[in-house]
Amino acid sequence: MELTRRDFLKLSAGSVVALLGARLFSVPGFNRLLAASLVETPLIWLQSGACTGCSVSLLNVVNPYINNVLVDEVIPGNHLSLRFHPTVMAAAGEGAMKAMNDTAQNKGGFVLIAEGAFSTKDGGVYCEIGEENGQGITALEHLIRLGNDALAVIAVGTCATYGGIPAAEPNPTGCKSVQDVFSAESITTPVINIPGCPAHPDWIVGTVATILIGGLGAVELDREGRPRAFYGELVHDICPRRQYYDVGKFATKPSEPYCLYALGCKGPVTHADCPVRRWNNGVNWCIGCNHPCIGCTEPDFPDKKSPFFQKAGSTGVAAANRIVEDIGLGVGVLTAAGIATHLGMTAASGRLKKKQSKEGQG
Repeated sequence: MELTRRDFLKLSAGSVVALLGARLFSVPGFNRLLAASLVETPLIWLQSGACTGCSVSLLNVVNPYINNVLVDEVIPGNHLSLRFHPTVMAAAGEGAMKAMNDTAQNKGGFVLIAEGAFSTKDGGVYCEIGEENGQGITALEHLIRLGNDALAVIAVGTCATYGGIPAAEPNPTGCKSVQDVFSAESITTPVINIPGCPAHPDWIVGTVATILIGGLGAVELDREGRPRAFYGELVHDICPRRQYYDVGKFATKPSEPYCLYALGCKGPVTHADCPVRRWNNGVNWCIGCNHPCIGCTEPDFPDKKSPFFQKAGSTGVAAANRIVEDIGLGVGVLTAAGIATHLGMTAASGRLKKKQSKEGQG
């Protein structure tokens, strides 16, 4: 069967396996399609206020492995070219900054990935990357300059997408998300948000792959700027413990295998495919480890998602879920009542049969 461009883009968005196509080469037409659409694209990875967790997450990508993503050439000259990354690049000092600046000369010809929130108070002096003429250059300056010239900007991790922990109250350094900085500076370069604390490596690589192969228009975004391919469903709707929620069976402590909603699980208000994608090469995920979802892919994390071990608020989706919860508890009570009635009727029936047996013997 011939592989169409539409099918290929679906594969790219839905599975990281499609990035370099290691398992798709047996599909007729794949080589031709990839050769025609994928070219080497320079990438600058900018890090600001964060824990570097998203970079570590990316390095743990599996199928393809990180070396396949950044080094291997499936077709000569066609691969992602990571030109600048403060944590993993070999260069340092002037050499590193030269690599960034040389790449940025190709305006509209590189992709910018931003990790971490950006300090804006006091001109952003609380985070600097490199220097020029003996003066430090703030991460905020880099973001504004590179953001204006990039083909696209991908904000990776909740800190970059929505501010995250660095921007939580009281936010002493005035940290902001990439999109908030762009709005303040009237920068119109498209921003794709890949939230998560940290972001799953599949979400990062899959999004980059889709852009490289199909262009920005191939990435369908939700109202929060997230790719629908990865954030299109609520954790709650695809959670393997959903069955317990529907019948009102809630865990009273983390070690119990039932729904964790009563222990503060934010799955009913959190968009991500964690339940089916899972982490560490599909080994496990938060709820699989008996810990409630903390809602780390949402714009109001962590302030409005705290306390983590307290039920979700009484507004929005959570309010609707309270109704379902009440119905579930009602179903549980009715079920228990039904079982009790059944047992009572069974016992009565047994007594009746015994009485009839004795009367027959008399």
